[in-house]
Amino acid sequence: MPARVEETDPEGVDYGRVMQITFVVTILAGAPLVAALSLAVELTSWTDRALFAVRVGAVVWILTALSVFVYERHHTD
Repeated sequence: MPARVEETDPEGVDYGRVMQITFVVTILAGAPLVAALSLAVELTSWTDRALFAVRVGAVVWILTALSVFVYERHHTD
């Protein structure tokens, strides 16, 4: 049985770290942002609320992911 590998030393950007940071930052920043933006929009049904959260959350997610990737790429060079 091969030995367990508990550490990695990636060359370039560590994509696992980028995904983890993106997830945490999106939850911490995205949830309050979606809640704040929803105050300005009339959401009459649960379907409207869910679609609004998905649309805004998708934008927050992609902006966060790209920002974290650029930051990590800049700091690994």
